[in-house]
Amino acid sequence: MCAIAGLAGPDASLHAETVTAMGWAQRHRGPDGTGQACAADGRAVLAMSILKVVAPDAAVGPYRDAASGLMLALNGEVYNFRCLARRWGIELEQHETDAHLLLRAWNKHGPHALEEADGMFALAVYDPRRGVLYLARDRFGEKPLYWRLDGGRLAFASEVSSLTGYGPAALVYRPEMGALETPVAADTPYQGIQLLPPGGVLCFDTASGSLSQGRWWDLASTCPAEPAYPAAVERAVGLLESDVAARRHGGRAALLLSGGLDSALLAYLLRPQVCVTVRYPGEQRLDESATAARVARAVGAELLVVEPSAHDLCQELPRIVAALDYPVGNASLLSEHMAYRAIADRGIRVVYGGLGPDELLMGYVRHALVLFGARAVLAGGLHAYRPLASKLMGPATRPLTGPETAARLITRGPDPHGRVRALVADCFDRAGGDAARALTLVDLATSWRPLVATSDKLASAFSLERRSPYLARAFAEWCYALPADHKILRPATGKRVLRDAARELGVPEEVWANGDKLGFASPVPAWLNGPLASWAEQQVHSAIPDAPAALHPLLQAGLKPADRYDRTRMQAVIYAQWLTSARATAA
Repeated sequence: MCAIAGLAGPDASLHAETVTAMGWAQRHRGPDGTGQACAADGRAVLAMSILKVVAPDAAVGPYRDAASGLMLALNGEVYNFRCLARRWGIELEQHETDAHLLLRAWNKHGPHALEEADGMFALAVYDPRRGVLYLARDRFGEKPLYWRLDGGRLAFASEVSSLTGYGPAALVYRPEMGALETPVAADTPYQGIQLLPPGGVLCFDTASGSLSQGRWWDLASTCPAEPAYPAAVERAVGLLESDVAARRHGGRAALLLSGGLDSALLAYLLRPQVCVTVRYPGEQRLDESATAARVARAVGAELLVVEPSAHDLCQELPRIVAALDYPVGNASLLSEHMAYRAIADRGIRVVYGGLGPDELLMGYVRHALVLFGARAVLAGGLHAYRPLASKLMGPATRPLTGPETAARLITRGPDPHGRVRALVADCFDRAGGDAARALTLVDLATSWRPLVATSDKLASAFSLERRSPYLARAFAEWCYALPADHKILRPATGKRVLRDAARELGVPEEVWANGDKLGFASPVPAWLNGPLASWAEQQVHSAIPDAPAALHPLLQAGLKPADRYDRTRMQAVIYAQWLTSARATAA
């Protein structure tokens, strides 16, 4: 885990001090050294901060190829880099890393070098022979990379705050932020600042100022597979023990462990030294710590139990929002933040989490609602999800289509321009008629972005490297390609093939047989409508006078009382803190 920043353009070398400041602003992501390199032609300056978890004696980047002058800055890890070095005939010294492999491979193959790289990464490559800067991002967007074009120069960074340090950017309210609690596609709430899409590559010509973008990978292009179910379970076990387990860190590491299937299975696969779970005293419905304790004992790990309080929320919210760069919708923000803080306090640098199976293998109840209908889901015993199911149970003149059903279930507010509905419809078209694959694409285009953003940014704020082993390329593509009945057979049996693989790998029945997903859910919405109601209203009121007019409806909605599960007030409080921080930074 590292951070990268830079500037490319005809006079980039004249702004080397600016790039230095951008790099140092991100040094919490790479506290083991920050370096800078200027291209021989003066058209690019790159900066990189490094966190040394793979090679303690690795040199600080950016890295340069002496023969070609090619420069590279890398954030992340390529887990199979030594295998690729052998396959491609690229010699690496003992102290050299995945960055050196990518630098030499790029010199030979250009962006095609990424096609066999399995990992999480965001990188910048400058080729002085052509005067071209390349930016690229990993398949699932585990590592962030933002960019802006200004005055004939392209600036980029791992964090938005570094780009706003390069130059001010006006706040912009994107309508889908009300519908989904997050921007979508390449948008951010800052004028002119964009997020490079997962699997995306950008090419910037420093001489002409021309820019082009494309994709070097697309999950939707994965060919469907129809294995017999017993063979699928056997294959799942094999991939879990090989590709997923390959993301294990050789040193001391921690695992975020709820009582759910995904994290428990990782505990059995990775055998971490420390497991961290989160519970809230008095909230029995959210407490999975007893199951987490049994799993930790079974794998021989120490269990660290974190108990966040309402006071922690008030005290830590400014740091949470600052780490995120801008508001995103995620009900587990406080839980994750406090867990990462506890891990960092132990001196641990690598943490695992279970992102991926829910999206790839139909693990959310909304998936079952689309595939089976509201009545079947409620009849299947998932009564706690009646409020969600009620979105589909009103009077209707005609049956809802799959895209219409999915759009209703994911939107939390108005979609005035129909952008979310259009996005969902496009995902169904790209899936070629398979509703389960379409729902995976919908998740990756909407709710996925805040999940990976919070995982990376909250962990990085504590100089932690966050790894998501289920996103190993072979496993993820295989899961997507499976037929729907291998993923979910009945409403309460999402992640079917993963459950049966977990049983084969010795995970307790109380875990693999449990169909009710909690994760690191928190009582924050209930606090903001209960004991913290006055504090929450004060935060929102203080932000309204200077807030852009487009944000007033969102903030005003947060002043209205709501039930314990409604996140409207939580969203308003986070936006209020963001606006307050942005105002203070501008001043």
